[in-house]
Amino acid sequence: MPTIEDVKKFLAGEGITCLEFEEDTPTAETAAQAVGCTPAEIAKTVLFIVGGEPVVVVTSGDVKVKGSLLKAETGLTGKVLLPAADEVFRVTGYRPGGVCPFLLPRALRVVIDSSMRRFEKVYAAAGNDHSAVPITVDRLLAVTGGVEGVVCA
Repeated sequence: MPTIEDVKKFLAGEGITCLEFEEDTPTAETAAQAVGCTPAEIAKTVLFIVGGEPVVVVTSGDVKVKGSLLKAETGLTGKVLLPAADEVFRVTGYRPGGVCPFLLPRALRVVIDSSMRRFEKVYAAAGNDHSAVPITVDRLLAVTGGVEGVVCA
C-alpha cells in the first residue's frame, strides 16, 4: 500500500505539490472546505467493478458516474458495482476516503471524466483522508496514464 509519503515523493518527482490538512478530507464536501473551493473542483477517485473488472474513475465532486456511460467508454459489459471497502483496499492499495489516482497498480484502468475540464485545476486526494493535490486535467492524464472520457451524466 502506498503511503502519503510515497505519493508525496512521486508527485515531487513530477513537480507537483501535495497539500496536507488537519481537517478530514474524505468526501468532496469536506475536501472542498479544507481546500477552499467548491465540491465540484474536487477530483474524487472511485473504484467500480464492471463485469468483474476493476476500473477507477476520477471525476468532479458534483457529478455521478452513470453505469451505461462507463460501460460504453470502457467497452466492458455486465453489472457496474461499487465494491466493499476491503476490495477497494485490495485493488487500489488505498482505503476509501483516501483513494487517489497516483501510484495505482499498472494494470488498473483509469478513466478521467471530462466534467473536470470546467476548471483550470482540480484537487485530487493523495492517498489519505487529509490531503489534496492541485492539478490540471491534462497533467492528471499525463501523470496517471489515464484516458479521458465521458462517464458522468
